[in-house]
Amino acid sequence: MAPDDLLIQGAKLFDGHRFLPPGCLLVRQGRVAALAERLTPPAGVPVLDARGSTVLPGLIDAHVHVLPGALQAALRAGVTTEVDLFADPRLVGSLRQQAAADPGAADLRSAGIGATAPGGHPTRLVERGLLPPFPTVAGPEEAEDFVAARVAEGSHLLKVVLEDGTTTGHPCPSLTADTVRALVSAAHARGLLVVAHVLTQAHALVAIGAGVDGLAHLFVDEPPAPQFLDAVAQGDVFVVPTLTSLAARAGHHRGRALAADPHLGPSLDPRQRATLEMDFPAAPGARADLGHALSTVDRLHRAGRRILAGTDASSPGTAHGASLHDELLLLVEAGLPTAAALAAATSAPAAALGLPDRGALTPGLRADLLLVDGDPELDVTRTRHVVQVWRAGRRGT
Repeated sequence: MAPDDLLIQGAKLFDGHRFLPPGCLLVRQGRVAALAERLTPPAGVPVLDARGSTVLPGLIDAHVHVLPGALQAALRAGVTTEVDLFADPRLVGSLRQQAAADPGAADLRSAGIGATAPGGHPTRLVERGLLPPFPTVAGPEEAEDFVAARVAEGSHLLKVVLEDGTTTGHPCPSLTADTVRALVSAAHARGLLVVAHVLTQAHALVAIGAGVDGLAHLFVDEPPAPQFLDAVAQGDVFVVPTLTSLAARAGHHRGRALAADPHLGPSLDPRQRATLEMDFPAAPGARADLGHALSTVDRLHRAGRRILAGTDASSPGTAHGASLHDELLLLVEAGLPTAAALAAATSAPAAALGLPDRGALTPGLRADLLLVDGDPELDVTRTRHVVQVWRAGRRGT
């Protein structure tokens, strides 16, 4: 299907960095062609009167786990790109192929199989039949072959898992610092970014010390220490807090309220709704305090560090697409100005994750667009009022 040429008139604009007054946005051949206060419609190009609405770049969820139907659910909610951080590469390949022909599905990038210790997280999901068996990494000597296999499978980045069960109450083996360093070295030698699953501050410091490029969660076990903030700055590490998932881990039931949202709830398919309303399975002894993560986000933002919006969908208490809107609200509640929160879901992940063709309303970039009713600058929850979504200039909703 060919992309749609279109002139959007009268909408307020968020260009990926800041809000602009109402103006015009021209789309030609699937890309942003021009932004201006006024534009004359080219011959034959349809005009959309969008007064009272806001146009944003299509949203990017920087941490998901794809399942069949996830990319369609994401796009219905205005998420035009998902970045998967642990999935069967065969499923990823199939979903990417389907999405290429379906304007109603989000684009997908994936880490494929993440690096974890034998018996480590998330091998319990294999025992429960939720993931097929996958290779693990027993020590530094296995890092080179593991990374080479992920590259051969088409992974766009590498995920390393540092998890001992402290915050969940389910003890498990974790990668050693030496193994993480070896994995980072092998991945960087092949041009791959490395992101680390961490839920404790100690593991976050180990990951940063090993040279990872980003953290796939924030920690919920204790308040941020000065050495953590210094390490993030020195390593220029980006952080994907996944506050909506951490809220579920900490026993907050935000997913149920989101499922009842009159603007997002009706678009949820049964699978997404069930996951969104699910409680996170914590065990006695679990240590998870959302307040630690919220405080850390505020400190990171004040220090000028890079924050990316991600949800950890399909984990309990989340849904593809819908939960990113709750993540935006949580980022604002943590202290980010609305424009900074929206940048965390548009231009920031595009820049950090090697997606230079999207994430901003800049001439020449992909016309991944989200049109919402109202003004998110005044109320970030207006992003939930989805009117239309375009992926590479093709209307998806």
